[in-house]
Amino acid sequence: MTTANTTHAGTNVLDNAFNSSASTIALIGRVLLAAMFVLAGFDKIGGFEGTAGYIGSVGLPFPEVLTVLTIAVEIGAGLALIVGFQVRIAALLLAGFTLAASVLFHNYWAMPAEQAYVQQLMFMKNVSVAGGLLMIVALGGGTLGLSKGK
Repeated sequence: MTTANTTHAGTNVLDNAFNSSASTIALIGRVLLAAMFVLAGFDKIGGFEGTAGYIGSVGLPFPEVLTVLTIAVEIGAGLALIVGFQVRIAALLLAGFTLAASVLFHNYWAMPAEQAYVQQLMFMKNVSVAGGLLMIVALGGGTLGLSKGK
């Protein structure tokens, strides 16, 4: 067997393993992505006034209403992603929410140098999470769930 055939055979073994485990891997990925949102949503319930104050501090109107909407999106869409209900819609909603929050609350380009580094890390983390969510929008959430990949 040549090196090219060995590499090809090894790739086939990996491809077969990944393909046979795709639904389980997709479920794990959904849970890992959604956990951040669900936990943050519940934290915001306990810290409602602080969250509303933070939202208001960047000049957004109706901070209490936006806090309620934020909690609903984080918990609602996060749980939908976990249980596999309308995963593409939930992922799209969370991706849009994450990108908007990144621009509004992690605008490192407008911060003093001593704050910019951490805010840039938070911004890039959020952009990466949004990228993962958009992969779910494009490819679906796998077959393990209430909506069977949709």
